[in-house]
Amino acid sequence: QVQLVESGGGLVQPGGSLRLSCVVSRSIFSRSMAWYRQAPEEQRELVAVISSSGTTNYADSVKGRFTISKDTLKNTVYLQMNNLKPEDTAVYYCNGYVTTTDWGQGTQVTVSS
Repeated sequence: QVQLVESGGGLVQPGGSLRLSCVVSRSIFSRSMAWYRQAPEEQRELVAVISSSGTTNYADSVKGRFTISKDTLKNTVYLQMNNLKPEDTAVYYCNGYVTTTDWGQGTQVTVSS
């Protein structure tokens, strides 16, 4: 059973930055990975994807502000979030992109003044 452990969330003011990390319990070398988020009373949405070759794609709402990256030696996926906005407030999760496994607990990001 694959385990996903997200961390790095917190409370930040608008315009601030956070870096999220996701440690995966198995190799991500050949897998496309993604970050997702779920705001209160909303559906989970895809935020960013990184392919096995390192190609990245982003939701329009975060393009130019968020950067997804990975360290395959550490089986860790990162999400650098800059210029955060109140509408970025959500629980953030990582998981596979093509296929998903059981979801982790996520990490709460709250953007508020």
